[in-house]
Amino acid sequence: MAVIVPFESHSTPSIDRLVSLVADDMAGVNTTILARTGSEVTMIPEVANHLISSGGKRLRPMLTLAMAQLAGYVGDGHIKLAAAVEFMHTATLLHDDVVDESELRRGKLSARMLWGNEASVLVGDFLLGQAFRMMVEVGSLRALDILSSAAATIAEGEVMQLAAAKNTATTEDEYLAVIRGKTAELFAAACEVGPVIAERPKAEQTACRAVGMNLGIAFQLVDDVLDYGGTAAKLGKNVGDDFREGKITLPVVLAFRRGNDVERDFWIRTLERGEVADADLDHAIGLMAKHRALEDTMQRAEHYGAKAVDALALFPSSPMKSALEQVVAFCLARSN
Repeated sequence: MAVIVPFESHSTPSIDRLVSLVADDMAGVNTTILARTGSEVTMIPEVANHLISSGGKRLRPMLTLAMAQLAGYVGDGHIKLAAAVEFMHTATLLHDDVVDESELRRGKLSARMLWGNEASVLVGDFLLGQAFRMMVEVGSLRALDILSSAAATIAEGEVMQLAAAKNTATTEDEYLAVIRGKTAELFAAACEVGPVIAERPKAEQTACRAVGMNLGIAFQLVDDVLDYGGTAAKLGKNVGDDFREGKITLPVVLAFRRGNDVERDFWIRTLERGEVADADLDHAIGLMAKHRALEDTMQRAEHYGAKAVDALALFPSSPMKSALEQVVAFCLARSN
């Protein structure tokens, strides 16, 4: 059983325009990534490149490049910062798969399944080290502060999620605090460093950060919906992984809050105690349909998407601004 939540649109949103506008800079980022994953320790480039080359859209580094262009930045510092953002993201994925005991990542076996947990953690640490080296090389203390603070906040968010795991009493506000930290913070930092190195006014830096933060929240909420209403091909992991891992996501929070005592007992049995039978995922999806949990999670996502677009209003019309608005629409439309 699957519930697909529609997102109304007169055309199919795409990131193609953004990809085209940052293509030259992304070539530099890709070259930098290849150079910085090199190591005499053979396993390091093997593990890193397994994930880096596995088909991710590289949305976060593209946002770094896009915001630098939007801010009129002249130079090449944004290339290293974008590569650093991608390394930070890749490191968190390597670490997350170990914590979550995930078998798939982007439709392929996760690194931990091929090389083991120890290698995944240590290569993630290597990538973080390389990311910080590139930040230092750019020479902007403010950009270093933003990205290093993001690294700490992401770790805090992951620990918060660990604490909330299997806790059906988690509130919506508590869950939003988790995803602000573990997902949205890197989007926010990726968007903020461009106008910072361009030395743009504080208002523009704040606006770009708001674009990233709200887009990141929307992005994660759509992911939450896809875990119960998507397909494995679109999700890049097994549908229902969040359910099987006992993760508390917003659709669960809403369904639990709106359910009766029998339904709450179901969530407690499956998520808190981990007693999951074959038919339980379908039943969970049915409860979410009954209480409109997926639809209302999408409404929340659309709210944050609208806030991201509003934050762009500070900037004059341009092809890049239009492309960034399309990125927001694309992220929301992934549930189709």
